[in-house]
Amino acid sequence: MSLKVELTRFKVKPGKTAVVDQWMKLLNDNMSSVLLTLNEEKMYVETIFREEIEGIEYLYWYSVQGDGGIEVQDSNHEIDKKHLEYWEECIDNEFRPVDLKTEVIMIQDSVLSTMK
Repeated sequence: MSLKVELTRFKVKPGKTAVVDQWMKLLNDNMSSVLLTLNEEKMYVETIFREEIEGIEYLYWYSVQGDGGIEVQDSNHEIDKKHLEYWEECIDNEFRPVDLKTEVIMIQDSVLSTMK
């Protein structure tokens, strides 16, 4: 089984902190719906981190994904549509996302077999 493990940093548009708060609340409050969408994406783990550096806010996406999943943009789930609306409003597309380099992937065999 092939896995794609990623950690990417995205810059939040200035003045959008309160909207990001709403976005993260939406995801947390609707986790059962969110988890249903991950199955179609073959997304085994997806975690969002938040950081502020020198007054600039960033969101980081960490994910472990298998092959053959659909793209979130192709989802018919309402929660994904709302997620993408927040993305468009909050993520600064002028900032080039930073993909951190994967050096080591440590996943126990028991977890890998469950992903299969």
